[in-house]
Amino acid sequence: MSGKAIDTLVIGGGLHGLSAALHLARAGRRVTILEKSWVGRHASGASAAGVRTLNRDPAEIPISLEAMEMWHGIAGLVGDSCGFHAHGQLNIAEHAHHLPKLESRLARMREAGYEHEELIDRAELLKLVPAISPHCVGALIARRDGAADPHRTLLAFRRSAEAAGVTIREGVGVDAIEQAGDDWHLRTPAGDFAAPTVINAAGAWAGKIAAMLGDDIPLGLKASMMIVTERIAPLLKPVISIVGRPLSFKQSEQGTLVIGGGLQGRADIEAQKSFVDFQELAKGARAATDLFPSISALRIVRTWAGMEATTKDHLPVICASPNAKGAFHAFGFSGHGFQLVPVVGAIMADLVIRGSTERSIEGFGAKRLMQQRAAA
Repeated sequence: MSGKAIDTLVIGGGLHGLSAALHLARAGRRVTILEKSWVGRHASGASAAGVRTLNRDPAEIPISLEAMEMWHGIAGLVGDSCGFHAHGQLNIAEHAHHLPKLESRLARMREAGYEHEELIDRAELLKLVPAISPHCVGALIARRDGAADPHRTLLAFRRSAEAAGVTIREGVGVDAIEQAGDDWHLRTPAGDFAAPTVINAAGAWAGKIAAMLGDDIPLGLKASMMIVTERIAPLLKPVISIVGRPLSFKQSEQGTLVIGGGLQGRADIEAQKSFVDFQELAKGARAATDLFPSISALRIVRTWAGMEATTKDHLPVICASPNAKGAFHAFGFSGHGFQLVPVVGAIMADLVIRGSTERSIEGFGAKRLMQQRAAA
């Protein structure tokens, strides 16, 4: 049994686990994180670190907008800017027949009362991104969006959590969970840990942990791939995506171009390894060079694939366990969880401490996925 008394055990040392632990510790809770590998080993360390409200599912918009406010004051939360720059995110229409999709999205947002997205024409697009190919006709933009540095963000959240009193145990995977009295007992290679509350933030392994807690939640697996190029002179500031093609494109502070967009490699969850599919990854490179012909001769210096859980509806699971008192879930972010990190930690603290939250999480219950499985 671990030495000191623990109020909450967090399973998973990615950004969502760190954020939950940080918020709880600052509320006076004694928190220990159990991480099977090392902090940020999988999805959090492999993220493109987009900080995006643009094109969010309507269910996510309320918490995404709150998270954006938190990002604009992120240094106040974790003592560091996390490399966050708000130069906007754009979803670009290459051709006129792409514009109706953007116009329809904008109309839905206005009807729902949201003002964070706007439509810009070719002239405004070229003003914001002078290097873009002139065949592009317009874009949907969220001007307060941007991107951060994933590794700097991980370090900032880790330092802040530890400064708040969080204990982080790396190389400690959870082999079994059982409830005894008011406590959950977690069996690990480093011994047993006990606490009255448990947060499942185990990412790609969250379905396995949920099953140990008594929740049968179906999950898929993503292995999103990324490209990083050699450094070049400043080319663009906003983060770019395209209607109808898989592309996420930005330039880092160091001058490298970071190219992603959800193209999938292959993941071996048991071996904790992911693999790049270069033929598939070439689609992202092709989309990037179509929009920015000047980069076609650049050398690729690194590629990788992350590994994370995805749900059938691509919405996360953020809730108290339907079946296990004192257990909570935060996983299944399906490739777009980075921006939500600050607010999800606050939500988990609400659920653990108060048993409820005033934030809008109705669309993120585990039951919706469990019912789908039961009906299948």
